[in-house]
Amino acid sequence: MLELNVLELLKEKGKSKYWLFNKFETMSYTNFDNMIKNRTQSIKYENIEKLCHFLECTPNDLFTRKQ
Repeated sequence: MLELNVLELLKEKGKSKYWLFNKFETMSYTNFDNMIKNRTQSIKYENIEKLCHFLECTPNDLFTRKQ
């Protein structure tokens, strides 16, 4: 199973969850929180692209594989 590694990337970069949320202008906080805590069934490509841009990472950095 793939999971987002957003919280770890934020910690590495010294950024807060609130900082990242403010970059997502059209997403509710509930949806944002569910996305980064892996409580959602799908993620739009647009949001993956935004996460990579704001966190200065690649999709490979963004996801981890959990067993």
